[in-house]
Parts: sequence; structure tokens; C-alpha cells
Amino acid sequence: MRALTKVRSRLGPRRSRLLLWARYSASSVVATVVSQVAFALCYWLGTSAVVATLVAWLTGAVPNYVLSRRWAWGRQGQLLPYAMIVIGSAVTAALVTTATDHLVQGIDSHAWKTVLVTGSYFGTYGVLFILKFVLFDRLVFAKPAAVADPVPARIPSAR
Repeated sequence: MRALTKVRSRLGPRRSRLLLWARYSASSVVATVVSQVAFALCYWLGTSAVVATLVAWLTGAVPNYVLSRRWAWGRQGQLLPYAMIVIGSAVTAALVTTATDHLVQGIDSHAWKTVLVTGSYFGTYGVLFILKFVLFDRLVFAKPAAVADPVPARIPSAR
């Protein structure tokens, strides 16, 4: 019985981290699907890669924050670090998709251009997936540090 208790106590933190990772992944999948569809539609309809990236980012950032806050971490996060992380991600995606858009200009098929530029958008967020998890976990949704008991003031003793 003690062995089972030890195993459970060791798996407890690990299990909760795996559950957090699974919930983060699921919320990211929802945001990715929404933003990928938005990007592909915008680019297919003729918007620039930068405009398509910004529209896709906006459509994905809102559900991602709500799902991350309420479902994955279960607490309200700090909005400024979240905004900095997702804006940095958007800028990175805009740079990558713009560069890809320039590279595919020689291709005659608009469908292939859309597939390639949309793929670069997806790939960018795929690469940033783990980095964003770490930053969200450590900065945005970090548990507040436990407040230590204040050190009692030293009162000089009369000797």
C-alpha cells in the first residue's frame, strides 16, 4: 500500500503537468484551426500576406486566450505578458509569410501559392508552440509566489 501511495505522489505533479500540456495543446488546436482558415481565406481572396496574418492572428488570439485562461491554466493571466508573447508571434509569422510570399511569386498557380504561404504560417506557429507554452506557464499564468511570513522585527533587549 505504501508503494502505491509513493507512486501516486510522484505521478501527481507529473500527471497535472501532462494534463496542463494536453489542455494547452487542445486550446492551441482550436486557435490554430480558426486562424488557419482565416489566413487561407484572406490570402486566397487576394489580401497581402501581412494582412492575412493580422486577420488570422486576431481570429486565433481571442479563443486562445479565453481557452488558456479558463480551461488550461484555470486562472486569469497577466494580460501584458500575454499580449507581448502573441504580438511577437504575430510579427514573426508576418515576417515569415511575407518572405514566403515573395519566394513564391514565380509560381503561376494561385492555389499552390496559397498552400505554400499558408503552410509557412502554420509552420511558424508550429515552431513557436513549445516556446509559447513555456512563456505562458512561466510568465502569463504563473502561480503567484507564496507570501512568506514576515521576519519578526528584532527588538533590542535590555540587559
